[in-house]
Parts: sequence; structure tokens; C-alpha cells
Amino acid sequence: MNKKSFIYSFAGLLTIGALAGLLLTNQTQAQSTNADQQARPPQSGMMARPDQHFIEMMIPHHQDAVEMANLALTRAKHPEIKTLAVAIKRDQTREIQQMRSWYNAWYGKEVPANAIRNGSGMMNGSGMMGNQGMMGNQGTGQGMMSRNGMMRTDLVALKNAPDFDKEFLRQMIPHHQMAVHMAQMVLNQKTHPEIRTLAQSIIKSQTAEIRQMQQWQQAWYH
Repeated sequence: MNKKSFIYSFAGLLTIGALAGLLLTNQTQAQSTNADQQARPPQSGMMARPDQHFIEMMIPHHQDAVEMANLALTRAKHPEIKTLAVAIKRDQTREIQQMRSWYNAWYGKEVPANAIRNGSGMMNGSGMMGNQGMMGNQGTGQGMMSRNGMMRTDLVALKNAPDFDKEFLRQMIPHHQMAVHMAQMVLNQKTHPEIRTLAQSIIKSQTAEIRQMQQWQQAWYH
């Protein structure tokens, strides 16, 4: 494993652990809620609304994938990559629109434009992340972690990659893996049925795409 692969893998494990801690806290809180509490208005904040937090995380995550797909449509050499890019752009754009519609219907407002990108709702020692995130050096091509610990793409590295297809696979595989982990974790929460259906669809479709990309990676670069 080279240095970059190790960094991406380590970063992914840290992020998955952080998200798992957050959602475990949600689950524990839900189990401890009694009948009187259930009769009260829902607790504010992401800790009490895993479906709201899921949407706020997944939309920018999907947007990153769409941006990568747009680059692939013009820069990829393998037709297989371009075909995959078409599917990613189509499916994830549709899912973004669905999540925005649900968010507006359920919470009476638009998804905050900077809900995730500006570091709001970070986890610290009690399940929230610190201000600096886990990787640092943002925008320098040194990692895939945003300030709030989310797995993010490195579009600069992708645009400048001498072998675009190789870099696309190297970034998109862990990016898809993070989406699958997020979807798996939200399935353990009390969420709207629409979120559960979406999570199941993400797991199914993106797991299949991960396997396909791994096969290409093995065939083309090993």
C-alpha cells in the first residue's frame, strides 16, 4: 500500500468511527425516550434528527460525486468510466432533488447551503468533531477530509492527474464506500420510510459500482 492509499484508508476509518459514534448516540437517546418525552415537540439539533443530519451530509457528498462525474465525461479515456459517470450523474442528481424536496416538506426550509461544507455540527469528544477536522491542509490535494471530517474528493488532484482514469477510480471507490457506510448506519435509526428506501438503494447501487470499479482497477493498473 502506498502512502496516499494509506492516508485515504486511515482517514476513512476515522470518519466512519466518528459517524458511528454519532449515530450510536442517537440510537441510545431514542431507546431512553419515555412516553412523556414522545408527547413533546421533537428535540432540536442533529442528535435528535438522524434523517435530517443524513440529508445534510449526503447532499454535499453526492454533489462531489456529480462534479467528479462531470470531469469524467470529458476527460476519461476508458468508455467504461464515461458510462459509469453518466449513471452516477443521473442517479445522484435525482437523489439530491429527492432529498431537497423531503427536507423542505419535513422541516419547512431549504437545506442549508453550507450545512456541511462550513463545518457546522462537528463532532467533538461527546460525539462532535473539533474545528480543525482530521486531516488539515484543505484544498492542497493532501487528503479527502473536510473540516468536519466528511470524506471529500480532491478535484484539483483529479483535474491535474496525468492518468485521469486511475485517479478517478482511486478517489471514487472510497467515496462510494463512505456513502454506503452512511446509508448502512442510518438504517439503524428511527427515520422516515423514504430515507430508509433511499439508504437501501444507495447501498445496492453503489456497492455494485464499487465492485465494478475495483475490477477495472485490477485489470487496468495491476
